[in-house]
Amino acid sequence: MAAGAALIGGVPVAAWGLMGQQNHDGLPASELDYAFQPWDIGDGVAAVAGGLALVLAAAGAAVLVRGSLRGAMDRRWWGVLGPLMVLGLLAGVGWRILTAGGVGANIGAGLLIVFGTPIAAGLLLWSLAWAFWLVTQRHGHEGGLGGGDMGGIASRGV
Repeated sequence: MAAGAALIGGVPVAAWGLMGQQNHDGLPASELDYAFQPWDIGDGVAAVAGGLALVLAAAGAAVLVRGSLRGAMDRRWWGVLGPLMVLGLLAGVGWRILTAGGVGANIGAGLLIVFGTPIAAGLLLWSLAWAFWLVTQRHGHEGGLGGGDMGGIASRGV
């Protein structure tokens, strides 16, 4: 459970921190227009937070992959974790797009809201539905996918 939380929580912070502020070049921040005001966090602090989050996410992924290969975690749970990782990446990069300073309208922010919101909702709904299906399954070993107990993940059903 902790490895999954590290992976899912680390991905958006890593994307946000390592991407950096995406302001228009050549103008001071006070003269730029923002769809949403960025957090008052320096680029150095954001980069360090992003680097630490990347290490945390990689460690979580390594534990989960190892658990999957050893049969301690049902591999079908990757159907939940995968979309949540993509959602986290979309959230981290999306926040940088929404808070990018520019001159005039932020077209990227509008496109992200129009197209990114339904994609994010779809990824979240898929993960929730897949997790509900896995938790309510009575047979965790169907198809030889392995299963077991991995820190609170009920891979064999309830």
